[in-house]
Amino acid sequence: MILTVPAPSNAVIAAFGATGTPVLLAGGKGGTWRVGDLAFKPVEFLPETRWRAEVLASLPESVDFRVPKPAKAATGDWAMEGWEASELVAGESDVDRQDEVLRAGIAFHAAIADLPRPSFLDTRDDPWSYGDRVAWEERAVQASPAAKALLTPLLEVRRPVELPSQVVHGDLPGNVLFADGLPPAVIDWPAYWRPTSWAYAVAVADALCWYGAGPPLVARWARLPEWGQMLVRALIYRIVTHDVASTWDTATSRAYRRAIDVVLA
Repeated sequence: MILTVPAPSNAVIAAFGATGTPVLLAGGKGGTWRVGDLAFKPVEFLPETRWRAEVLASLPESVDFRVPKPAKAATGDWAMEGWEASELVAGESDVDRQDEVLRAGIAFHAAIADLPRPSFLDTRDDPWSYGDRVAWEERAVQASPAAKALLTPLLEVRRPVELPSQVVHGDLPGNVLFADGLPPAVIDWPAYWRPTSWAYAVAVADALCWYGAGPPLVARWARLPEWGQMLVRALIYRIVTHDVASTWDTATSRAYRRAIDVVLA
C-alpha cells in the first residue's frame, strides 16, 4: 500500500523558488508533488540526495537521454526540511517499451561510467540496500517461508562472477519517461555500485513479473555479460526486498514464480 505524504510546506516551496498550489503526482512512493515547474519529493537518505544532485547538476546534456536538473534551496543546500526538488521533465512511463528503457539506461550509464564509488553506499540501510547485499552475497539470507520457497532455486544456481562495477541506476522500470520528439528521461535514480548488466537485469526481471514480458525479452539481451547470473541476482534482490518491505499474497508469489521459471529455463 502506498501512503500519500503531505505536501511540502509553504516555507519549503518558497525556499526552492517555486510558486503555485501543490499537485500530487503519480508514482514516487506516494510522496512526489508538483509545484509550478518543480517536482518535490521527500529526502530518503540525505547523503545520497546531496551526492546525486551534485552529479546531475554537472552532467552534460545528451542527445540520448534527459535527466531532471536538481534545484537548490535558498540556503544553498540541495535539501530543506526533509525535501528535495528538481525540474519537471516531460514524458510518461511506458511499461511496453522495455527495450527502449534498457537503451536509455545504457546511454545514462555510459555518461556516469567514470564516477567513483560513493561512500554513502556503506551506510545506506533500507530494504532495497539489504536486498542488494543479499543478492551479491554480502549479507546472509534471512527470509520468510514464502520468500525462501522462491529463493531456493535461485540460490542453488547462483555462482561467483567477475565483472567490473560502476555507479548504476537500480530501478529503471517506471523511471524512464517518453515524450514525442525528445530523448527518454531518466528519473528517480537510486545509486548502486554493481555491473551495468545487473541494472538491466533488474529491469527485465520486473518486466517478467509485472509487465507481461516473456522469454523473447530475456533472449534479446542475452549478449550482456553474465546475463543468466545477473538475472538470478536481480530476482534475489527483488524478492528479498519485497520480503522486508511488504507482505506476500498469492498473486505476488505467482508473479515471481513465473519470472523464475523463465530465467531458469
